[in-house]
Formats: sequence, structure tokens, C-alpha cells
Amino acid sequence: MVELPDAALAAEVVEGLAQVEDGLQQAAQARHELLAEASRHLIGAGGKRFRATLVLLAAQFGDPGDPRIVRAAVAIELTHLATLYHDDVMDEAAVRRGVPSANSRWDNTVAILTGDFLFARASQILAELGADAIRIQAETFTRLVSGQIADTVGPRPGEDPLDHYLGVVSEKTASLIATAGRFGAMFSGAPEEVVQRITRASEAIGIAFQLCDDILDVASESSQSGKTPGTDLREGVLTLPMLHALRSAGPGDARLVELLNRGELTDPELHAEALALLRAHPALEMARLDTRRWAETARNEILALPDVPARAAFQALCEFVVERTG
Repeated sequence: MVELPDAALAAEVVEGLAQVEDGLQQAAQARHELLAEASRHLIGAGGKRFRATLVLLAAQFGDPGDPRIVRAAVAIELTHLATLYHDDVMDEAAVRRGVPSANSRWDNTVAILTGDFLFARASQILAELGADAIRIQAETFTRLVSGQIADTVGPRPGEDPLDHYLGVVSEKTASLIATAGRFGAMFSGAPEEVVQRITRASEAIGIAFQLCDDILDVASESSQSGKTPGTDLREGVLTLPMLHALRSAGPGDARLVELLNRGELTDPELHAEALALLRAHPALEMARLDTRRWAETARNEILALPDVPARAAFQALCEFVVERTG
């Protein structure tokens, strides 16, 4: 994750994240030991806590000591964790964050109910923070589910697959990241204009980070993206570089188009061939340009924020995305 440029701010965020961890452990307590154990399973596996960090950074534009901020960060992380339990059931995933997924360690029923429990715990926390918090969470959850169903169903007849994909990223991934920034600014008492700018910047950062991961899955020679390179290609998942390749394909791209349209590429030779063709295709640079544009969108919002150390931290996030994509 990006290193924060201000030492005092970094120390404050580290302290806040420690309080978030305590809050997550408290939220995982349940009367039934199996539910408590399953809830703690992914919490204990770690994670970057990116969304909680955004809450804490956004709070720097108001009063970062407001006790509601850590509780809001806990609620955001609980919501994210809940989606991971459900995602792993839908994807039939065996591993999550380096440990067996809940559905593989127990079963789908336990994983689904644990996700439901964590959603409920997030709602309990937000109910204590007021009606606006519950309303925003409900709107965010609506976007999350809408993005997930759009991803599951695929583009509608006549819909551009690339536009569809970007819509899925915005709804399914960036919506909760936007709410993380919004909660931090809102509960710190920042002015409404600042809240809105941070919300827009956070959503753009969320989109840029997802597109960055898409690029790294194709371009990286190591597991820089947090998973084995070419995983999306192997699983037949069409992400930004592949969609650009299909959209811009010319007569010389027939073989790449054929491979991308096959779906899953589990044959090692075919997978290696498709990955090599994709890495050499202009689509990769098109995807990088898209990512830079979203990072620039975020940066433009950030530059209009008050000049406090957290503004430089938000700028560093944008620069991190651009540098990471090459």
C-alpha cells in the first residue's frame, strides 16, 4: 500500500487502524461459537484495510478525533468483509487472503449466514450514528448488489461490453470506497463541499485501483497484483485490457480474438499464448490511459480541497496508481 508522506499523519492513521481492528473483533462476537469463529476467520486473515484508511484520511478535513469516525470505519470494513464471504460462495473460491475461504472451510450455508451477520452488525453500528448513515449505507448496498447482478448477467443486448464493465466497476467496487471517504469527511464535520469532493475523488480512486489490478493481472511478471498473473484470462473473465483488445481488434488480431472468445483458458500453452499476445497489444496502453484518466479525475477534486497533510496523502494515492500501472 502507498506510504503516507507525513509522519505525524501516518502515526495517527496507524493508531486509528488499531482501534478499527479492535472494533472488528468486538463486532465478530456472537452467541453461537460457530458464527463467531466464522466471522473472525477473514478478520484475522488481515487485508490492507484500504477503505478504513480512507475513512481516517478523509476525517482529517474536519475533526479527526470525533469518536464516530472509527465506528464508521468499522462499519465500512464489516460491509466489505461481508461481500467477500458472499463473493467466495458465488465464485466457488477455495482461498481468500491466503487462508481457506469460509465456504471451503465450512460450507456455503455458513459462509452466506456469516456474511449476513456482518452486514447486520455494520447496520447496528450505523444505526447508532444516525438516519443519514443508514440511508447512505442502504444506497451504497443497492449499488453493490446492482453491480454484482450486472456482472453476473453480463451486458444487455446492444450494450457496449466495455461501458458495461466500467459500470460494474463503479457500482460493485468503487461505491463502497466512495462511501468510505464520504463517512470520514461527514462525521468529522467537514464542510459539505469538502464532503462531496472527497466522495467524488474516492469513487474515482476506487475505479482507478480496480483498473490498475486488471492491468497488473496481464502485465506483471510476478504476483504484484496479489494473485497469479493471467488469472482473469485463465478463468475467462474479460477485464479492461481484454475488452479494449476485442473492441479495437484488426485483421492481425484474429488469433487473440479467438482465444479471448474461448472463455476459460486452462490449457497452459493456450493461456501463455493469449497472455503474450495481450501483453504486446496496444489494448494494454489503452487500459493504462483509462486508469490515468480516472486518477486525474480524482486528483482534480483533491487539489480543490483545503491544504492539510491529508490532501498530499490523497494525491499520493493517485500517483501510486499511475506508477503501479507503468
